Amino acid sequence: MKLLALVFLGMALHGVAPSRVAPARVQVVAKEFSFGLSRVSVKAGPAVIELANFGQDPHDLRLQRAGARHIAGIGVVAPGKRRELSLKLPHGRYALWCSVANHRQLGMRATLVVR
Repeated sequence: MKLLALVFLGMALHGVAPSRVAPARVQVVAKEFSFGLSRVSVKAGPAVIELANFGQDPHDLRLQRAGARHIAGIGVVAPGKRRELSLKLPHGRYALWCSVANHRQLGMRATLVVR
């Protein structure tokens, strides 16, 4: 433990900052009428969510932590295109869905767990 403290002290004295934690990355693949997640759980903290539209219709992405009011999201993405959203995810269970027309009711929804 003392060695670790000395390493950080030495880095601080020499103007070297410890590296930051890389954000968790999740790709959400949209097709008619489903979402596929590259991973179903991530660690809490900074994250990048990418919506990749592999379908033939435009799709968007909404996400909301269980019990929260705020809804984050990515606007409409044209077929064959991608968009990213960078955000900080606190612990919880998140509902993801497409809010275009009746896509959610047709099955475009998923769950992401942040631990």
